[in-house]
Amino acid sequence: MPESADKTRRQGSTLKRSAILDAARELFLSDGFDRTSVDAIAAHAGVSKRTVYDYFGDKQTLLREVVIAAGETLMASVQAAIDQQLGEFDSLDAALVAFAESVVGTTMDSPDYAALIRLVSAEAAQLSDLVASFGEEPEDALARRFAELDAEGLLVAPNPRLAADHFVALTFQLTNPASSLGNRLERDQAATRRRIEDGVAAFLRAYTRA
Repeated sequence: MPESADKTRRQGSTLKRSAILDAARELFLSDGFDRTSVDAIAAHAGVSKRTVYDYFGDKQTLLREVVIAAGETLMASVQAAIDQQLGEFDSLDAALVAFAESVVGTTMDSPDYAALIRLVSAEAAQLSDLVASFGEEPEDALARRFAELDAEGLLVAPNPRLAADHFVALTFQLTNPASSLGNRLERDQAATRRRIEDGVAAFLRAYTRA
């Protein structure tokens, strides 16, 4: 097969796979996993039912792939915020506030994050083994950066993962209460920033030298 034809085929396969995942996520959220048929997913994606089975095997596998894709998008967004806001900076305080605001604004308020939370919550029984086997979490990526900041003397964080958990609890969890998970919030931006600033201040009191 000519290289150009093979490239076109691969691009077409990627587009079809993405279309199926997008259709499945939308229908799982709107209609629920049990009430969503493969026929409906295929029609919504503009592909044949056979194509859905060829790519994913069955509806259960498709659900898992939808959740995995949403989780990967979440991880990529958090890592990008770490790189952009906590890479090089003049003020650690300001950098941590900017990082938290970035994650809240572009990640926690994103459709992918809402989809991940709602799907995992609604289909917990279907996904119990998948959730238990998830690899890296956003806190792990943040912990790696905190370990570097500890080595540089900017933080005192002998347990970087615990520090990451504390940072999340003092910032993200205060701006996204448990009752709001999976739903888009109409935010008061000024109030959100104040909560983040207060959380960062508390974090730095605990994790920097006096």
